[in-house]
Amino acid sequence: MKKRTTIMCLSVILLVVISLTGCGGKQTLKMATGGTTGTYYAFSGTISQVLAEKVDNLSFDVQSTGASKANIYLISDKEADIAIVQNDVMYYAYNGTDLFAGEKVSGFSAMAGCYAEVCQIVAKGNITSVEDLKGKQVSVGDVGSGCEFNARQIFEAYGMTFDDISVHNLSFNDSATALKDDKIDAFFCVAGAPTTAIVELATTNDIKLIEIDDEHTAKLIEKYPFYTKYNVPGGSYKGIDADIQTVAVVATYVVSDDLSENLVYEMTKALFENANQIAVGHPKGAELDPEYSISSISIPMHPGAEKYYKEIGVLK
Repeated sequence: MKKRTTIMCLSVILLVVISLTGCGGKQTLKMATGGTTGTYYAFSGTISQVLAEKVDNLSFDVQSTGASKANIYLISDKEADIAIVQNDVMYYAYNGTDLFAGEKVSGFSAMAGCYAEVCQIVAKGNITSVEDLKGKQVSVGDVGSGCEFNARQIFEAYGMTFDDISVHNLSFNDSATALKDDKIDAFFCVAGAPTTAIVELATTNDIKLIEIDDEHTAKLIEKYPFYTKYNVPGGSYKGIDADIQTVAVVATYVVSDDLSENLVYEMTKALFENANQIAVGHPKGAELDPEYSISSISIPMHPGAEKYYKEIGVLK
C-alpha cells in the first residue's frame, strides 16, 4: 500500500512538472522568407533573432521559400505562421485579383509594413518621362511577376498599355545587361533602392531614373491603395544627384489568423521598439516606422498588430 501511494505521489509530481514545463516552453513559429541570396531571407534572419530575444518563450524556424506568392499559400495552408510578402501581392490574394485572379485566399492578416520595394524605371537616351516610353523597347520584368503587374498599373495611370511599347520580359540583371548592350531602351525594376543591378549598370553607363509625378501618383494610389509615394535619394546611383520621385510597394509581414492577439501584439511591439538593433543587423531595419507601416497596409490587420498601432496613437 505504501509503495502504491509513493508511486501515485510521484505520478502527480511528474504531471505537475510536465504542466509547468508546457506553460513555460518555447513556441516556435515557422517563418517563410525568400531565396537564400535575397533580401527577404537575410532581413528575416535578423528579425527572427531580435524578436526571439525580446519576446518571452518565442523562437523561429526560418525557411527559404519562393517568396511572396508562395508565402501567401504557406500561411493559408497552415504550413507557416509568419511570412514576408510584397503588400501588393497580399492585396491581390485577399481580393482575388491579378496574380490571384478569381481565387481569394484567406487565413492571413497583416502585421507590419517594413521597407520600401521601389518601382524604378531605368532609361537612357532622350527618355525623360513615362510618356516617352511609347514605341520603345522596354523590359517589364519576368512574365507573371509582381514587377510586370506594377509596370501595367503605372502605364494605366498614364493612359497607356503594353500595346504602346515593345515588351521584353527579362530579370533585373538581364535587363541591365540588355540596356548596356543597346537591346532595350528602358526597364522596370521593383526592389529596395539602391539596387545592385542598377548600381553596377550606372558605374559604366549613363542612366536616368524616370519620375512618377504627383498627378499620376495620386491616380495610381486611388485605384491601387497598396502603393506609397517614395523619393529615391540623390546619390543612390552614379550620375543621379537629385532625388527622384516614384512609388513603392512595401515588404510586409503577414501572420496566420490562428496566432493569438497577445503574441502578435508582442511581436509588433518588439519589431518597432527595437528598430535600431535590427538596423545594426540589416540596413533595411533603418526604414522601420509604424506610420509608414500602416500607410502601406490595405488588407485587414491582425487584432494584435492593430492593438499596438492604436496604443502608440498612429491608428485610431
